[in-house]
Amino acid sequence: MIRKYSVLVSLVVLAVVMLVPFGVVTLNAVKSPADYSSGGPLSLPGELYLDGIVKFWNRVDFGGKLWNSLLISGSVAVLATVLSVLNAYALGIGRVRGRMWILVVFLVANTLPQEALVYPLYYLAKGVGLYDSRLAVIIIFTVIQSAFGTYLLASVLGRFPHEILEAAALDGAGKWRALWRIVVPISRPTLSVLLIFFFIWTWNEFFLPLVFLISNENQTVPVALGVLQGDKMMDATMSSASALLGILPAVVFFLIFQRTLTRGVTVGAVK
Repeated sequence: MIRKYSVLVSLVVLAVVMLVPFGVVTLNAVKSPADYSSGGPLSLPGELYLDGIVKFWNRVDFGGKLWNSLLISGSVAVLATVLSVLNAYALGIGRVRGRMWILVVFLVANTLPQEALVYPLYYLAKGVGLYDSRLAVIIIFTVIQSAFGTYLLASVLGRFPHEILEAAALDGAGKWRALWRIVVPISRPTLSVLLIFFFIWTWNEFFLPLVFLISNENQTVPVALGVLQGDKMMDATMSSASALLGILPAVVFFLIFQRTLTRGVTVGAVK
């Protein structure tokens, strides 16, 4: 009984911590500067004021920034998941020589801060002519995210039932066919969770896109929001509108795939 109450209290606290800031941002995003000045950030708006959202959208070309973020995050999520599956299939099921040391390398790669990677990646991108291009950011984050995905999936596929693969081999299925017809469908819940996390993590990235995407037409949503912070032309309501537009796509994506995420986590827990 005590455990149930503690879990309930934790969920309530988590909901309050997450929803209250989002509610305050939403409230101020639809509030006029006059209402904000007279009533403060917690007052209700006198009328629905959408000029702040419209002005910010047009000022930063938010449609273009939104497309850049969707393109980069979606591409990284798909490519990193595929690369993680291929790597983990070789390490977890293929049992390549030096498997443990390879996994240690992937684990160490996950602990490296981006500040330690920015200088070599900068000169490398300059050398191959990919600086200030979305392709460079996609390649970089695909490798970074797949390092974590490989480490995670290798441990999962290491416990994959070998009897299933042996039965498939007796039926004439090669390793490539066994991967896509057996391993991937059975591991689909885990892969779905990885894909969702990769998308959200990449969407929220700021430092490397700030360094590698210097032109306005290539910038992502977090970079556009960060560049405009402290701008004298940005009042409190427009800042709230920019924050709302910045987090809303990620929230919508999470809500759309919430059932998939819950199913993947539940299946992993049952296993």
